[in-house]
Amino acid sequence: MGIDGVIEPIYFLITSIGFIILSFIQYKKTGKTLETIYLSILAVFFIICFIILKFY
Repeated sequence: MGIDGVIEPIYFLITSIGFIILSFIQYKKTGKTLETIYLSILAVFFIICFIILKFY
């Protein structure tokens, strides 16, 4: 792995799984708050980025 400008798609998948876990924990603690919505949007965004990088 070098610094050559290539971003591996698996990093986006791992990050989106992390955001899904964080949003689930946040939802269980506080319910539907602005932070929960923000974490959910980030999870969806990173999944979309993963799909775009993987299949296009």
